[in-house]
This record gives sequence, structure tokens and C-alpha cells, in this order.
Amino acid sequence: MAYAVVRVRGRVGVRKDIADTLKMLRLHRVNHCVIVPETDTFKGMLNKVKDYVTYGEINKDTLVKLILKRGRLPGNKRVNEEIIKEKMNMTVEELAEKLINGEIKLKDTPLKPVFRLHPPRKGYERGGIKKPFSVGGALGYRGEKINDLILRMI
Repeated sequence: MAYAVVRVRGRVGVRKDIADTLKMLRLHRVNHCVIVPETDTFKGMLNKVKDYVTYGEINKDTLVKLILKRGRLPGNKRVNEEIIKEKMNMTVEELAEKLINGEIKLKDTPLKPVFRLHPPRKGYERGGIKKPFSVGGALGYRGEKINDLILRMI
């Protein structure tokens, strides 16, 4: 399984240890998204930055849409199915399946590891960006509902 992690809050007033963890996750700006494997190390990192990001398990369909719409190659070149077929010898669906299962990492592909997203259409949930998802806000773990948020941000 893999997590999609989206940075929700900015960088003003962030403690140094949390800022360093966000930097290790490559989440330098608001509305940036990364795909990380479900390991104890990454779970610890996500627990540390839970007040600045939202995350959950991404499904294959959402990841395919994310790669095709927001995936970029070095030089900020757009990605399409032919380019992935040519560079990696697999379809976008196969690539998404392998990323979710942890067989390959995004950094091992020619794609950039960060997806730059729009702010979500219709905004975050009613609690805004300063409350956890469990009480109606945007922060922390949201499980499968991360897919709905990412689709609104693509």
C-alpha cells in the first residue's frame, strides 16, 4: 500500500524539526503531493507532520489520473501514455499498480517525485485547515477519502 501526502499549511511558524521532516518528504510548498510507501519510517514521519499535511491510502484510479494530469518530467515536460510506454516499457496502469504495491519507487522512474496540485475545488472541509480531519478539518489521516480530495485538486 502507498500513502498520498498533501501539504495543507504553509511554512510560517513551523518548528525546525517539523520543517526538516517536511523537507525530507519533499513537501516544500502548499498543495504539493508526494507518494510514499507504507513503512514504519514513513509512518513516523507522517505522525510528526500530521498538523501540516493530510494523507491517506491512494487507489490505482486516482494515481493514474494524477500521473497523467499532473506528472512531469525533468524540464517541466508533460507526461502522456506514449512517453511512459517509451521510457518505462509499461502502461500507466501497470506503473500505478507497481507504485502502490511498493515494487518500484517514484524516484526510480523518470517522473518528478512531487505533484503540484491546485487548491481543492469547493475548499477543504468545513473545519478549515487548522483542525484535524476527525473533527471536520483538513489535517491528518483521512484514509480512503484522500482520493476524493486529490480528484478535486487535479
